[in-house]
Amino acid sequence: MTLSKCLLATALAFASIGSAFAGQNDTRMIEIYHIAPGKHVEFLKLIAQYDEANRQAGLPPRELYVHSDGGAWDFLLIQNETVDPAKQALVDAALKKLGAPTGAKFWVAIRQTIADHTDTVATGPTTAGDWLKKLEN
Repeated sequence: MTLSKCLLATALAFASIGSAFAGQNDTRMIEIYHIAPGKHVEFLKLIAQYDEANRQAGLPPRELYVHSDGGAWDFLLIQNETVDPAKQALVDAALKKLGAPTGAKFWVAIRQTIADHTDTVATGPTTAGDWLKKLEN
């Protein structure tokens, strides 16, 4: 399955989760990871730290999807693209308290666990009818 077909199938599968994001920004970052050999647990532990920081800041964890068949990816993450600055300050404080790498140290830590990745920004979940209504405005 091509990456674009995978993203389309993923977007369609997630269309039913709209109520889980009620009141949140409708722009999502979708990240698809191919993990370096033997680094799957290390990657998940790193992501778990960031999810814990989100929890401590009152934000939801990233949505994690684990590859089971088809394309050449290992993990797919979906999260809000933007976070309210006040909430981001709480996330940053939680990350510091947890001892999680931030800034340039984050980029080194995450890249030690991945072979490659892609990310894209998407709006949704929505329906075709609701999207057509946006076009009318």
